[in-house]
Amino acid sequence: MKVSVDRALCYGSAECAHRAPAVFAFEDGYGVVRPGRAESGDDPEVREAAEKCPSQAIVLGGAAE
Repeated sequence: MKVSVDRALCYGSAECAHRAPAVFAFEDGYGVVRPGRAESGDDPEVREAAEKCPSQAIVLGGAAE
């Protein structure tokens, strides 16, 4: 399952980078998915980060390509 961060919703809490540092990074004041990690939506840490994101900016869905 794919994971992405909706930059329009993200306000830079860095919760994602704290909860799943192998998948998310904090760059230019926003959370981002690390290169090559977009297929990590099934990872339990990623799912927790999505649930706990205060701005609900983490998007899970779709099949990994």
